[in-house]
Amino acid sequence: MIKDLIDMSDIAKDKAARLLKKRGSVSSLSSHEVRAKEILGKNKDSMSTVSYVDEPGHDIPRLAVQLENTYQLGPAKRFPVVTVNNILKDVLTNYLQEEKYEPELCRQMTKTISEVIKARVKDLMIPRYKIIVIVHIGQLNEQSMRIGSRCIWDPASDTFSSYAFKNTSLFALANVYAVYFE
Repeated sequence: MIKDLIDMSDIAKDKAARLLKKRGSVSSLSSHEVRAKEILGKNKDSMSTVSYVDEPGHDIPRLAVQLENTYQLGPAKRFPVVTVNNILKDVLTNYLQEEKYEPELCRQMTKTISEVIKARVKDLMIPRYKIIVIVHIGQLNEQSMRIGSRCIWDPASDTFSSYAFKNTSLFALANVYAVYFE
């Protein structure tokens, strides 16, 4: 009876060992190394596991990638200042040649003339330029007036055009600023 109990405990131990083997991790050794250890009788009932992560090395030299510009750094052609000067002269002369100075009329005319100049300059289809138009109209009464402007821009690509007009009762100054937009 004692012998039966010892045999039962050996059977239980073997069963428990087999269950543990099924639930354990896979060995880091290759299958022929595991078989060789089993044949030699070493660690027959035990199985060791090793975890190892091989991260890619940073010391492997890589070829340098050549990057190219994805956008244009400067204008393909210069802003046509002479053409814009002709537009300014034409618009101011046509709208103001026969006009007398009246404050309310001139206030409306500055808005209208600005929009007409802006539309005509945009019709030139000059890509990537922002267009700013400023028109001043005042009464001509033997007074003096100075109009100035300051801009932060790139002198290689940004520019302006200006035209002054006078008749018997009023003066007008139109400025067009062309700023290249990268």
